[in-house]
Order: sequence, then C-alpha cells, then structure tokens
Amino acid sequence: MKLWILRHGEAEPRANSDAERRLTGHGREQVLHSAAQLLGQPLLAIIASPYVRAQQTAALVHETLGFAEPVLTVAWLTPESDPRQVIAEVERLGLEQVLLVSHQPLVGGLVGLLEHGHLQQPAAMSTASLAELEGDWPLAGLMTLRALHHAP
Repeated sequence: MKLWILRHGEAEPRANSDAERRLTGHGREQVLHSAAQLLGQPLLAIIASPYVRAQQTAALVHETLGFAEPVLTVAWLTPESDPRQVIAEVERLGLEQVLLVSHQPLVGGLVGLLEHGHLQQPAAMSTASLAELEGDWPLAGLMTLRALHHAP
C-alpha cells in the first residue's frame, strides 16, 4: 500500500476560527508544487480535513490531477486528531493508494508513528509538505518513508 500525507498550504494567520483560515496566494502555489509530485500516481481516494485550508488544498490537488472521484471529507483529520485513530480509519477503508490532506501536529505525528511505531519522532512537515509512505498495511512502525517533499 502507498499512503501520501499532505499538509495544507500556507494559510492566512487569522480568521473567525482556526477552521475558517483560508490559503494565501503563496499557499496555493505551494500546493500546486506538491500536487505535481502526485501526477501519474494511481490514487484511489483523496481524503481531507473539514477545515477550509485543507478543503482548498484537496480541491487544488483534485483539479491538478483530474481526479474522477470526489474528495472525501472526514472529521478524523483535524489538527488535534489522534494519529492512532487515523491509522485505524485508513485500515478500515482498505484502499491501496490514498492521499490524506490535513494539518500539524497531526501530519507530523502520523508520519512518525507509521515509520517509527511511536509518537516521539514526528516528521518535520512544513506547509504543503508531502510524505510518501509504503508498506504492506498501514500499521504503526511498519511503513517506510519513501520520500518527504517540501514545497518552496
């Protein structure tokens, strides 16, 4: 299985709530750069946080790739979600090629947990960073980090 984990692009610093923060122009450019890394990949699903900046990020990737299926929005990909719950949800889906679009600190913790088997070594995920993990199944400590792309 391959799992790609994408942090949203740069977002405006303030809004009425954290969930309402939107991508900046630079954030959109960052996302397009990261989306280019996914061209030609056999994705089966794009799954995103309900927060506006993650939805905008997922929509840009969706459009760039010409992805046929709609983006799936889930409550378990918000910044404070538990990485263990995310792994359980991805396992439950049973899909082989998935892109998750979310936020820090979740994305760093999730990559670290999948790669190392614990939460003490989160991956450094800046805005629009894209992690590519591979393994037989999405289990803590049993996936290999193949690449970590950082947007300019």
